[in-house]
Amino acid sequence: MVSEAIRDDSACDKCRGLMTRKFSQKGKDERMFSSFTVRGGIICWKGDGECLQVEPWGDDSVRVRASKLQRIFDTDWALLPKNQLASSGHPKVTVSQDGSVAELVNGALTVRLTIEQVFNAGAGGIQSRCSLTFLDDAGKTLFREMPSGGSLNLKARQYEPVGGGALSAAASFLAPDDECLYGMGEYQQDRLDLKGCSFELAHRNSQASVPFVVSSAGYGFLWNNPAVGRVSFASNGTRWCAGSTRQIDYWVTAGSSPRAVVRRYADVTGHAPVMPEWGLGFWQCKLRYWNQRQVEDVVEGFRRRGIPLDVVVVDFFHWPHMGDYRFEDEFWPDPEGMCERLHAQGVKVMVSVWPQVALSSENYAYMHANNLLVNAEQGIDVGMMFMEPNQFYDATNPEARRFVWDLCKRNYADKGVDAFWLDEAEPEYGTYDFGNYRYYAGPNVEVGNIYPLEYNKGFYEGQLEAGREGRIVNLTRCAWAGSQRYGALVWSGDVGSSFQDLKAQITCAIHMGMAGIPWFTTDMGGFHDGDIEDPQFKELLMRWCAFSCFLPVMRNHGDRSRIGEDGNPKEPIYASDGTPRLPSGADNEPWSYGEKVEAVFRKYITIREAMRPYLRELFRIAHEDGDPIVRGLFYEFQDDSNCSDIADEYMFGPDLLVAPVTDAGVDSRRVYLPGDEKVKWTCLSTGEDFKGGSTVDVQAPLDVVPLFARDGKDHGLRGLI
Repeated sequence: MVSEAIRDDSACDKCRGLMTRKFSQKGKDERMFSSFTVRGGIICWKGDGECLQVEPWGDDSVRVRASKLQRIFDTDWALLPKNQLASSGHPKVTVSQDGSVAELVNGALTVRLTIEQVFNAGAGGIQSRCSLTFLDDAGKTLFREMPSGGSLNLKARQYEPVGGGALSAAASFLAPDDECLYGMGEYQQDRLDLKGCSFELAHRNSQASVPFVVSSAGYGFLWNNPAVGRVSFASNGTRWCAGSTRQIDYWVTAGSSPRAVVRRYADVTGHAPVMPEWGLGFWQCKLRYWNQRQVEDVVEGFRRRGIPLDVVVVDFFHWPHMGDYRFEDEFWPDPEGMCERLHAQGVKVMVSVWPQVALSSENYAYMHANNLLVNAEQGIDVGMMFMEPNQFYDATNPEARRFVWDLCKRNYADKGVDAFWLDEAEPEYGTYDFGNYRYYAGPNVEVGNIYPLEYNKGFYEGQLEAGREGRIVNLTRCAWAGSQRYGALVWSGDVGSSFQDLKAQITCAIHMGMAGIPWFTTDMGGFHDGDIEDPQFKELLMRWCAFSCFLPVMRNHGDRSRIGEDGNPKEPIYASDGTPRLPSGADNEPWSYGEKVEAVFRKYITIREAMRPYLRELFRIAHEDGDPIVRGLFYEFQDDSNCSDIADEYMFGPDLLVAPVTDAGVDSRRVYLPGDEKVKWTCLSTGEDFKGGSTVDVQAPLDVVPLFARDGKDHGLRGLI
């Protein structure tokens, strides 16, 4: 037996054989085991036309990469570079080998590599394989690669050529069929336990694919590959696929609880920054405030009515053309003065930025000539036709990121704008023809999912350079693994205005937090065409308002309509020369819906203000430890099996249980209170106390969301619900 103990701080020579130590056996077995090499705690294996590399990457964690007849590529993608990772002081990484088996032990995680000799008559004899098994610190198998299946001759790591040197790559595993899975970002569905689900690994409007999943079996798995693909969490096997890539690349960690797993993940992909104080209150928006006077009048309306307001948002098409990245002078004659006056009232200003650059934009010719735009592989070089032909700027290009930020700094930040709304971050192509676009970083099919991370990175680093550390919030419609480190506040996109959509936002919030992105919000009331005079929509809006109060950010937004005598639900807008501008939706302020709705807004904005100390603590913990703010019940009550798949309740931090009403026309709902009888739950609307493990029916009139405090920790909300 040969073993080696090394610190997790050495570099690898990527299997090129330089200065490596070769594990081998004497005599007749020498050929069989001569392909294991190790250096710096990294195990490499070559055989069957493949190169496999397993290395420590953070505490209790490893990174696995494999390629077909190519060197291992160094791109870190979602992961922080190894030299930037902090260590908690775990024992040295240990590598050992005994015969055909090698093991890498890193704290709570062990990876066992086993060389197998597989007979393949069709290939003319014996083939050499290397399979992986992942174990916890007690020796229990967490999951393992799919076996060959005897004569089936299956391969756990499978490659198929797709042209241009790229490969379609898949990794298949056997995992516990009774595990529960959480994470993966935002998909518009109301499933909590993702076991049995299949997901597209691609971004769309209202879909943010963040390929990190936490298992109740005690591990976390990151598919560290931004290629468009698919994952299936079947009971008989998990399969991750990249449609076009250069190598298999994933990261695994072990932990005794979801909290331990999520914290390790934050350590290797980055922690969210500190949320500024103004992010804790109420944010007001609509589609769209179309002139400066309108914005100032709305803020004055809040002040006059005594309704607290932290942020007012200027939505899209305040610009002349997409890609101009500035206010249109006719409608916004003095943005600097506007910001000064709003700041004097304690209100911050956020503006929408789109990555599209119209062919008619004043910046298009320069950006096109300098290759700062995404490029179509075939046909007309246009990515979207909304309002006018346009193409997306290439956020994967550092020069393009710098050019766009410099424009936004000069035209927005230097005029007093406090924050940026990075819309269309998927990006939202006119058709999701992923194979037809190419970036600086590579073809869209290979790297496209990295786009929202790079988009947020450009604005985050630009604001850091401008001295805004501690004040950076990028409201964004999409994210990928690691986006949290760039101040990404993800909202769930242009979802519908229905109770079914409301219900789906609960699981979206939980899964986004489990995917490592703790800052999340939604369009209150949904985005699409809520009629402000419709009683059914008013009911939905009141329920959604109460839900939004207990999200990381409470934000009102939507494309509202109104039943008018002329049948036109929108407000038409024209410039002084008679040319049309994008219409404005109906009013969307708390008082726009009548006294009953306004009273609900006032109530929950008041509750939000009362929660500020608790919110500060939750955001601090999210920053320091990576804990989500919205948590599934399982996160706090791991030992309560009833919590594994409750999708319509959640914990807001460790102390408050929220059970939103997600059905129309009801005034009560049933709530499960987790834990054992030692846990005390207090209903904050009635003052009644209940023991953990019980199910209760709670009255919930339109102005009440069922809310329970754990062990008396009501954070000053008693009597406000």
